[in-house]
Amino acid sequence: MTLAPFVRIVAQGKGRARALTQDEARQAMTLILSGKAAPEAIGALLMVMRLRGETDAEIAGFTAALRAATPTLAAVDLDWPCYAAGRTRGAPFFVLAAKLVSRAGYSVALHGWNSHQSTAADVRGVLSTLDLEGNGLSYLPLETLSPAAFGLLKLRDTFGLRSCINTVLRMWNPTGAGASVQGVFHPSYRGLQSRAAALLGDQNLMVIKGGGGEFERHPGKETAIFGLHHGVELNQSAPAGLTDTRRLHEPDQAVDCAALWDGSNDDPFAVATVIGTAALALWTLDAAATVSQATEAATRLWHDRLSRSRRAG
Repeated sequence: MTLAPFVRIVAQGKGRARALTQDEARQAMTLILSGKAAPEAIGALLMVMRLRGETDAEIAGFTAALRAATPTLAAVDLDWPCYAAGRTRGAPFFVLAAKLVSRAGYSVALHGWNSHQSTAADVRGVLSTLDLEGNGLSYLPLETLSPAAFGLLKLRDTFGLRSCINTVLRMWNPTGAGASVQGVFHPSYRGLQSRAAALLGDQNLMVIKGGGGEFERHPGKETAIFGLHHGVELNQSAPAGLTDTRRLHEPDQAVDCAALWDGSNDDPFAVATVIGTAALALWTLDAAATVSQATEAATRLWHDRLSRSRRAG
């Protein structure tokens, strides 16, 4: 079988082209991941979908195929994708937030491709420098987790444009975690990912417009929350925690994650970013009944981190 029938469906011309059904999208992605599809056909399919915009069913079908092609991994409580390009990002405060969640007793799996980022924004560098992996927090690099999916993501270098693969990777949840947190850069994708998750039968998912496209909450802005909570669609908001209106990552106010974690830099805005992000993740996990209660729990975890580090040492 070739990819040609699926390209024909989406690209045969005005009035005749249509979107793929969820099953057609699943079949197309299964063929792509098998390595048997012609690269020209892959490019044609992805770029036509990019031009007219992906549908819920297409994202769900592509994601289902990627999940089916993924080797069985140890299950965790929380899936945390991190695939932002990094051009406008500063320090990855969300990594510190993920560590707080793991210290609350939950297992968290970060997965992504981040080694291309600047030193300040490099997720792997922060994990290594601060020795954060282990004890409930893990990082799964895309290039080893799924070389085929990594190849699709790298097509951005050829196209000069993102494709729906960026969205599919956020939806992936390779460990089959019971809950997932996802960031988007463009607000319109919040609803798309939520609806696709519902088609897949996912139950617990939070999607926000986050810093640089990551799941990272801006403490000075009201945060619109989309997703699913026990299968019920979310459409609510969390109020701002600060009145500071600066950008989440100001180039002239760079914050070093190591200094923030060890307490030598207590920048209030950065601290509020970590706590606020951890709070939303904890609420997604049902660790608290409300976002406010989850924020109180995250605040305690933040203040306890230094004493725990000293005890561990």
